[in-house]
Amino acid sequence: MKIAAILTLLVVLVSSDIKLVKTKVGDDITVNLPSTFYPMSPQDMSQRYPSVRQPIGAYTNEDRLVDFSVNVSATRWRSTDIEIAKDFFKASIVELYDRVDFKTEKIEVVNNMRYIIFEFDSRINGDKYSLDQQDAIRKYSYMMYLLINGKTIVFSFNVPIQIKEKWIDTVPEVMNSIKVKPNI
Repeated sequence: MKIAAILTLLVVLVSSDIKLVKTKVGDDITVNLPSTFYPMSPQDMSQRYPSVRQPIGAYTNEDRLVDFSVNVSATRWRSTDIEIAKDFFKASIVELYDRVDFKTEKIEVVNNMRYIIFEFDSRINGDKYSLDQQDAIRKYSYMMYLLINGKTIVFSFNVPIQIKEKWIDTVPEVMNSIKVKPNI
C-alpha cells in the first residue's frame, strides 16, 4: 500500500513539471502545449485521424502516445444551437467507442468563447473472437467544440489510460489556454 502511495505521489510531482509553450495552430488559433510536443507528420496524421478533412494541426509527444489536435467538423451549427449540438456531439462520441465513462459534459466560457466540453475515459474492445482480450484500447480524452461563424472547431487531447495520472492536471491547463480569434 505504501509503495502505491509513493508511486502516485511521484507521478503527481512529475506531471507538475510539464512545461507549456505557446504554439500557433494556423493563423487564428494558439494553445500552450507541452514543450516536448511536435507537429505530426502527414503520415501520422492520416493514420491517427483518418478522414477526408485533415486536421488544422496535430501534435504528439516524443513517445507518440499523447496527442493534441485541432480539426474543423463537417457538421455546421449556429452558435445559438449550442445545447442541441452538445447532445449531438455526445451521441457521436458514444457511437465511436464500445464504452464511454463521461467525467465532464458542460458548456463553459474559455477565453471569451463558449465551448462544449467533454472529458471521458473510453474503451474500444479488441477482437471478440480472440482468446487474448489484452488488445482493448483505453484512453482518456478531453474534447472541446467551438461553434463559430458557421463552423465547428474541435479540439482534442488524448492520453492512454495507463499514463492518465501523469497528464490529468496538465490537460485542462492546455485546453484552457486555447485562444481563437473571432474572425476565424
